[in-house]
Amino acid sequence: MSIPPEALQKLLSEIEQKAAFSQQQIGIVKSQMAAKNRESRMLQLTTVELDGLPKDANIYEGVGKMFVACPPSEVKVRIAKESEDLKKDVENLEKKLNYLETTYKNSKEHLEAIFKNGGR
Repeated sequence: MSIPPEALQKLLSEIEQKAAFSQQQIGIVKSQMAAKNRESRMLQLTTVELDGLPKDANIYEGVGKMFVACPPSEVKVRIAKESEDLKKDVENLEKKLNYLETTYKNSKEHLEAIFKNGGR
């Protein structure tokens, strides 16, 4: 049994749109993951620098256009929390990337199957 040309055209259009959208989203997610990894690396480097400072060193954090003195323990706790949040974000982005890659792969397979069978 053959699919009518109008229905086949509509189906092909929908699959192509889904594949294009997935491919676009894959690029966005990969760039978001790269940004999160850069942030994570910056936090790691900051932690290493904090560990190298003497215990009585003055630490200042930027708040808007000014700097506020903070105890090193508070800064380390904040950095640890931010690191955990970044790890969770990266895990979620990896799941989203996996879903999008699967969607893209399936769309391409469907298109190939339709072209291989000639719309039958």
